[in-house]
Amino acid sequence: MTTLEQSYARCRELNRRFGTTYYAATWLLPAVKRHHVHALYGFCRHADDIVDDLGSGAPIDVRQKALDDLGERFFADLEAGRSDDPVLKAVVHTARAFGIDPDCFRRFLRSMAMDFTVATYETFEDLCGYMDGSAAVIGEMMLPILEPTSPDALGPARDLGNAFQLSNFWRDVGEDLDRGRVYVPQEDLRRFGADPWLRRATPQWCAVLAFEIDRTRALYRSADEGIALLPGRSARCIRGARVLYGGILDEIEAAGYDVFRRRVRVPRRKKLAVAAGLWRP
Repeated sequence: MTTLEQSYARCRELNRRFGTTYYAATWLLPAVKRHHVHALYGFCRHADDIVDDLGSGAPIDVRQKALDDLGERFFADLEAGRSDDPVLKAVVHTARAFGIDPDCFRRFLRSMAMDFTVATYETFEDLCGYMDGSAAVIGEMMLPILEPTSPDALGPARDLGNAFQLSNFWRDVGEDLDRGRVYVPQEDLRRFGADPWLRRATPQWCAVLAFEIDRTRALYRSADEGIALLPGRSARCIRGARVLYGGILDEIEAAGYDVFRRRVRVPRRKKLAVAAGLWRP
């Protein structure tokens, strides 16, 4: 049987392997909080793996059932207050320890299920409807762990979750095309005359991506107001993640908005420099 320590270790490994940018920032948290953040990441990654990576070309109905099964098991375990699942054991412990609203997990799973049937979003507002459960809600779940000094941190936390996801969307356009998805709003593509399916950094593509990056940076500026409402170590962690994820946008610009030929990355040396700089008193 998986122990609680082993479950948290499994979540930490998922974070280390698949969320390197955020994993680097978590080291700025006190150890007593760090494993709870890994647990939330482990839950999200577990669900994401089902949606995108279950087997080799697994049919949608198979993946949908697996996601439904994950939700049913999680909520049953959450109600019972215990789990034997290698990942969910830690998630249930964290959710109950901090009183995280179960509806947050429902909204997250609902957005994950949208990826089975929704390939494009007409407007940015439509995209925000998806991100309410896939990104903004992550900020909501994190708040009890980070212990802000004011309830005013909620809105900025949601903005930061959205900014993180948008940064990933603009970086991962090519990978999402391979899955048949386009997260750039369709009305924005028409406005600039851009076509991501060309898989080339045309002038039109550069223009639309520059527009989306400006929109994302506005969310980061809003999020900065919430970071100021966090206690010291929590603020350092989130500020580190904010700087590193914001750095993805810088790297996209440095690559001439060409997100098709290779996956842009924040250099490891920059991650280490950011962590070292924020660690200093």
